[in-house]
Amino acid sequence: MGHREDLLEGAKRCLLEKGFVRTTARDIVKESGTNLASIGYHYGSKDALLVEAYVALIEPMGEGFEGAVGAARGAEGSGIERFQETWANVIRSIPESRAIWMLSLEVVTQGERLAEIRELLAKAQVEGRRGLAAMFTGIPEADLSEDVVETEGRFYTTLLNGLMVQWLFDEESATGAEQLTEGLRRVMERVSGD
Repeated sequence: MGHREDLLEGAKRCLLEKGFVRTTARDIVKESGTNLASIGYHYGSKDALLVEAYVALIEPMGEGFEGAVGAARGAEGSGIERFQETWANVIRSIPESRAIWMLSLEVVTQGERLAEIRELLAKAQVEGRRGLAAMFTGIPEADLSEDVVETEGRFYTTLLNGLMVQWLFDEESATGAEQLTEGLRRVMERVSGD
């Protein structure tokens, strides 16, 4: 591995152990076995490196959902059943990925202290919406219209953020996939009845 890869791996370990706010450039250098100048040379800034490390940590989570989602899509059943199965897979990932979910929450709650990180991650949110829309619709990301990304992608992102907060705060009282699906079913019935 070269310095660029070593820095990325070191930054990932630091994020999981210390989070965004407490990770310093010196922590990353110590963890990666590189030097301070390497951060600027390869990434431009410590914050840009941390964002890339965060994205590298979170990307495999989405890939893990897709295998189970693909199986649900191949099964007989309505879109609402696929909706429930997808959320069940997302929820199953939370305990094993808790440290990564906590990083997401840290960005939300500490955003003022993480201005550059927040700005860089805000740009990455579009890709997150695109990935979620693709997961739930079965349409490849490259084929999604901007309208789907900006409506359905935002809807799924909002649900994901709410679930994340609930599950990190108190797993015992957090919403499950069945409850979320039944809630959606009832809302759709109520809206269509008006």
